Amino acid sequence: MSEELKNQLRWYVIHTYSGYENKVKTNIEKLVENSGLEDYIQEVSVPMEEAVEVKNGVKKTVLRKKFPGYVLLKMIMNDETWYVVRNTRGVTSFVGPGSKPVPLTEAEVYSMGLESMDITEVDYAVGDSVTVTSGAFADNVGVIKEINIAKKTVTVAISLFGRETPMELDFTQVQPLVN
Repeated sequence: MSEELKNQLRWYVIHTYSGYENKVKTNIEKLVENSGLEDYIQEVSVPMEEAVEVKNGVKKTVLRKKFPGYVLLKMIMNDETWYVVRNTRGVTSFVGPGSKPVPLTEAEVYSMGLESMDITEVDYAVGDSVTVTSGAFADNVGVIKEINIAKKTVTVAISLFGRETPMELDFTQVQPLVN
C-alpha cells in the first residue's frame, strides 16, 4: 500500500441492528475480500471489554461489547467503499450528519484504544524516580529499572510491604518525579 493511501485511512463508525455487530463484521470482511478492497477497508472492529457480573451470588468475568449497536472501520472513504459498507446486511447507517460519514478524531481513536500513540522517546531514564499516575498503584513512587520502547512499557520498582517489587507499566501510567 502506498504512503498516499495510508494517509487517507480513517476510523469510521457504523450503526447496526443491536446484536448483529459480529455478523456485520464478518459480512464486511467477506465483501472486502471478494471485492478486492483490502487496501481500502483495512480493519473491522467490534471492541470488547471485560466486565464482572454477579448472578446468583457468583462473580463471573465476561466479555461484552464496549459499544453495542456499533462497528468501527478503518477505511478510506470513497463511493465504492461507502456503497459496500452501507449495503451490508445489518448496517443501518454511518455515524455522521445526514448521509455524510464523519471520521473519528485522533483523540477519539486514542481514547477508545483503537490505536496507540507512536512514542519513540520518553522524558525519563533508567534510575530515575517516577510517580505512578493511574492503575492500582497510582500515587506510588518508584525507580525505573527498564524501558521498553517497542512495547511502550516501563518497569518500575515500587516498595510494597517493605519489599522492592518490579511492575511493568504503560508509558502513560508514569511521570517523572519533580524535585
